[in-house]
Amino acid sequence: MPKNKNIKSILLIGSGPIVIGQACEFDYSGSQALRSLREDGIETILINSNPATIMTDPTMADHVYLLPLTTKSLIQILKEHPHIDAVLPTMGGQTALNLCIEADEKGIWEDFDVDIIGVDIDAINITEDREQFRELMLKIGVGMAPQATATSYLKGKEIAQEFGFPLVIRASYTLGGEGASFVHKEEDFDKLLTRGLEVSPIHEVMIDKALIGWKEYELELLRDKNDNVVIICTIENMDPMGIHTGDSITVAPAMTLSDKTYQKMRDMAIHMMRSIGDFAGGCNVQFAVSPDDEENIIAIEINPRVSRSSALASKATGYPIAKIAAKLAIGYNLDELHNQITKSTSALFEPTLDYVVVKIPRWNFDKFEGSDRTLGLQMKAVGEVMAIGRSFQEALHKATQSLEIKRNGLGADGKGYTDYDTVIEKLTFASWDRVFVIYDAIAMGIPLSRIHAITKIDMWYLRQYEELFELQKEISTYTIDTLGRELLLEAKQKGYGDRQIAHMLGCLESAVYNKRSELKINRVFKLVDTCAAEFKAQTPYYYSTFESEVETADGEVYVQNESVVTDKKKIIVLGSGPNRIGQGIEFDYCCVHGVLAAAECGYETIMINCNPETVSTDFDIADKLYFEPVFWEHIYDIIQHEKPEGVIVQLGGQTALKLAEKLEKWGVKIMGTSFKALDLAEDRGSFSNILKEHNIPYPEFAVAETADEALAIADVLDFPILVRPSYVLGGQGMKIVINKKDLEEHVVGLLKSIPGNKLLLDHYLDGAIEAEADAICDGENVYIIGIMEHIEPCGVHSGDSNATLPPFNLGEFVLQQIKDHTKTIALALNTVGLINVQFAVKDDIVYIIEANPRASRTVPFIAKAYKEPYVNYATKVMLGEKKVTDFDFNPQLEGYAIKQPVFSFNKFPNVNKQLGPEMKSTGESILFIDSLKDDQFYDLYARRKMYLSK
Repeated sequence: MPKNKNIKSILLIGSGPIVIGQACEFDYSGSQALRSLREDGIETILINSNPATIMTDPTMADHVYLLPLTTKSLIQILKEHPHIDAVLPTMGGQTALNLCIEADEKGIWEDFDVDIIGVDIDAINITEDREQFRELMLKIGVGMAPQATATSYLKGKEIAQEFGFPLVIRASYTLGGEGASFVHKEEDFDKLLTRGLEVSPIHEVMIDKALIGWKEYELELLRDKNDNVVIICTIENMDPMGIHTGDSITVAPAMTLSDKTYQKMRDMAIHMMRSIGDFAGGCNVQFAVSPDDEENIIAIEINPRVSRSSALASKATGYPIAKIAAKLAIGYNLDELHNQITKSTSALFEPTLDYVVVKIPRWNFDKFEGSDRTLGLQMKAVGEVMAIGRSFQEALHKATQSLEIKRNGLGADGKGYTDYDTVIEKLTFASWDRVFVIYDAIAMGIPLSRIHAITKIDMWYLRQYEELFELQKEISTYTIDTLGRELLLEAKQKGYGDRQIAHMLGCLESAVYNKRSELKINRVFKLVDTCAAEFKAQTPYYYSTFESEVETADGEVYVQNESVVTDKKKIIVLGSGPNRIGQGIEFDYCCVHGVLAAAECGYETIMINCNPETVSTDFDIADKLYFEPVFWEHIYDIIQHEKPEGVIVQLGGQTALKLAEKLEKWGVKIMGTSFKALDLAEDRGSFSNILKEHNIPYPEFAVAETADEALAIADVLDFPILVRPSYVLGGQGMKIVINKKDLEEHVVGLLKSIPGNKLLLDHYLDGAIEAEADAICDGENVYIIGIMEHIEPCGVHSGDSNATLPPFNLGEFVLQQIKDHTKTIALALNTVGLINVQFAVKDDIVYIIEANPRASRTVPFIAKAYKEPYVNYATKVMLGEKKVTDFDFNPQLEGYAIKQPVFSFNKFPNVNKQLGPEMKSTGESILFIDSLKDDQFYDLYARRKMYLSK
């Protein structure tokens, strides 16, 4: 039992829908905290409105409330559970903290006799109120940049006059740097000050003297009630001050800090945490350090909660911060808890890394036409990847290979910039692809001193880049036949992919693979062990690297591989990589359920993923976790090592699906629906032939590979025409065009950005109702798990639509067509597992828009609405363990459930917010209504007509 025996029931507040600045890191933290509390026999009650996450799965808490995150919902829960002893608000990001504060101000916690644990309100107020925080820091002797608070426009002007430019404006009580901006010139100040004051819920901004070019660091701390403090991880931003940490490339451990300054920073962080309040839990502290020999340290901020970086720090060190923070909140001390990885050392033992971790954010600017792509104080990334390597260079390469932006790593792929002015501009105005641009600048011969002067990135990092380019130059002087073992091994140790080396040598990737196999240059797998191998780790959590051979005293030559292969039958689940618009946390939910279902069927489960925010990369979900890029070379090497029965690709979104062809080609078994069937659904021509054979209606269409072909097709198909590329997710590049000029412009733009793609031109059914169905098929039987009707008309991407389950406006005749078509298509595609089919309904005829024989974005929503573990069932069908007829389906839903999209347009003020065929939402929430007379439904339906943009 926990040390505080009075706590028997805890309410945990989740973070709600995914938005830019608050993504699924908090889903991961909350999930881990819930599991941690239940280990101690505590009753857990969760409130969270996000249906897409594992956190809101009925298995995660004793009671899950999928309700809006409002004080009204809190009162409803507290009335239903009057015995709740405490609330834990530190696991749900700023959303949970803000709700907790609001409830406190309204006296709700006091009324229901509920304690706040894991933090105290005073600590939140001190850290969020910039003026209070500044006064406290000065009192305890921690330096801060010159700054002052403004609660009015006039006061802001006075401060600017006093400090001079450049300045930083930060809005109080906001998340992800919302409302924050750099002001370089006086003429921009008025607009940015006004925006900051408007965005802040208390209409307050802090104006700082800008520390441009200073280095930025983050420390993750944990403290128990006895005031023991451990520093879990020190993270260094490769980018200097001025770019939000969520948009920065970050490295752990810190690379360019002197030991003296590091010790000083540790002491300051501990001093700061102790000074803000007497609470047990997690804390994140950010510092700026002057880029000179003085290394002056200045505090930026402190967050007394599990932060966005906590997920990264947990995955980087293997130390489960949220799990331990939850234990500390209920009264345990650090020295009473075990380190979860070693199982033999205490949680008071600070992690030590003998590897390097690099995080790179993932952006989606292509979804926000006209957006300002320059990076600054306001976070714009929608996801992130993390990579682990033996050196910074290896980790950096692996991280770039994980991003899924059609790059094979840094440089050496023919895709770099070669125009001097473009490179200089991209270095000057930090852009999303600066990680690659630095390499291009070096390749172009721009001196490191010039790159440093522009970017203020520490010379140590720039020299690492330079070394990589020198190696590329040297390898390029050889051919595949003349390249020696030593140089090839060095390239692999520095993270270069086989594809990149093939590019340098002018040969095929397979030739490089064969050569390194011949020379016995093989990947080895190392444990993430939290303690630099000083103690034996018990948790199978691995990363790959390349090592030189070691010769023992008795002449045995070997390379140490810490991943021991068992003789059990194994299944690999491919994860979905970084979050992005169109492929988010829903697929992580599916992957986790897939892993758990395979384990129930007696398989050893292996997860491959590179996303540090997610539950699928938690160290104790699968039997083995490979924290590796979901990139062909890495996956194939793991498959060669583990020799699984097969690989599951249909749960990891388009990321995993794209690898199906390669797996098929290399003779790896795909569990469930075959590659041939997956490909058939993507190839519009073949798919339409299937529809024709079965007399299923579909909009008239044709396929074009050039602009001329598209214009010729337009003479046959009537406008409006829906243009879309093949093999994309989230409606990428989809657009409705209404004349030849629009058509030509869009097709030329698409073929430039996605060369060699087949474009599908459909006659767009104007004013049709859109519906979709998800089903499970075992090749013989089909069970439809849910049919949804969209409130928005056809033409708004399904991910941006309010999807209503069950349908509210479709007659029996139409519903029967949907059921018949879904079953026919699932069987015709030889589906084994999940399938999603999308329909347009016009004049009572149901047309097929598309079919995807894989897990779709809506599966978690349906599972939550009907309280059924559909992914578990579908996985057992994929594995051939069960038939659809073996399950006793029992969906339960009174009234209607609506999947509501959530947008992050506030991060891109000047963007076209109209909705169309390309998806723009970053997350979703679930709304339950008893009847269609509900006001909220009426409001949504009344707005239906204004949504459509051609």
